[in-house]
Amino acid sequence: MARLKSELEVVCPCCQSALIIDVNLGRVVSHSEPERGNKPELSDAHRLLAEEAARREAIFQQSVTNEKTRGDALSRRFEEALKQAKQEPITKPTRDFDLD
Repeated sequence: MARLKSELEVVCPCCQSALIIDVNLGRVVSHSEPERGNKPELSDAHRLLAEEAARREAIFQQSVTNEKTRGDALSRRFEEALKQAKQEPITKPTRDFDLD
């Protein structure tokens, strides 16, 4: 395709895409993405999906075990805080009103 004099070709520094910009319009006229070398093959799709499902299941099982032990950890922390509160002497808090 023949380019006009008002069109510039710019390469994106992030993704290396080629952009053709029309200066008169102030818009991107076309773009083309570079070829990626790490494209997954269609024949590997089943294996990739199975691996992803196994990873999700492992994360889910970990969250289930964390939730089961969460109640025990919270009750232990509560008991420790209760023991500490019983050991501290009971004092009347000072208020700004009392300082006058």
